[in-house]
Amino acid sequence: MSSAAELRVGERVMLTDAKDRQYLITLKPGSAFHTHSGIVQHDDIIGALEGSVVRGSTERGFLVLRPTLSDVVLKMPRGAQVIYPKDLGTILMQADIGPGMRVLESGVGSGALSMTMLRAGALITAYEIRDDFAQQARKNVVDMLGDDVSYDVHIRDVTVGIDERELDRVILDMPEPWLVVPHAALALRPGGIFLAYLPTINQTQLVREALRVHAFGVEETVEILRRTWHIDGRSVRPDHRMVAHTGFLTSARRLVRAER
Repeated sequence: MSSAAELRVGERVMLTDAKDRQYLITLKPGSAFHTHSGIVQHDDIIGALEGSVVRGSTERGFLVLRPTLSDVVLKMPRGAQVIYPKDLGTILMQADIGPGMRVLESGVGSGALSMTMLRAGALITAYEIRDDFAQQARKNVVDMLGDDVSYDVHIRDVTVGIDERELDRVILDMPEPWLVVPHAALALRPGGIFLAYLPTINQTQLVREALRVHAFGVEETVEILRRTWHIDGRSVRPDHRMVAHTGFLTSARRLVRAER
């Protein structure tokens, strides 16, 4: 009986060489992957155990592992800038994404946020104005999660309106989310969460002002910084490089306002 750790035809794997360069490939019988460190035969990987080291044509070793979601997000084909893993994890918590939640997402980009929420069990309806982005997002999602996901992408402008009602979450990665706030107030159920991902604080200020004048409260804006550490024996220090500012995450709850 084969082991769950055994690598199979059609799987994606991450190769890491001695200089920590990483390569994402899909295993195909008879194929070869060419790198600066040598040629790696797919047949040498197929049937090996995850975590093994395979040798290329120059006898240099490559560590073989199944990619994590974070690996896929950073290495997958993209039509737009992806949201970094450090922000994706925070979005899951800040927007409280969970199984069965009905989510309206707009600005799907390359599908990184979509696949993150889908893997958490959400049911996603997506609005995207660019057909090429929508097609790339669909492909990336299917490549990562398969066809059996609830991912319904529409080519349309979310600033014109949202057809869905009683949504649990509205998640936006787009330049002018403040134009969507009035529509989100109608589309979200009471207690539902609105979240916008924005690169600048000026954009963030505008969305906070829009949230303030509509049926929202409990607003929060955060920025996530990620710093790794170098640890080698007694040599312990922060790494010289870090992933600092990438975007601001602003969330709010849809409230019930008493009529005056």
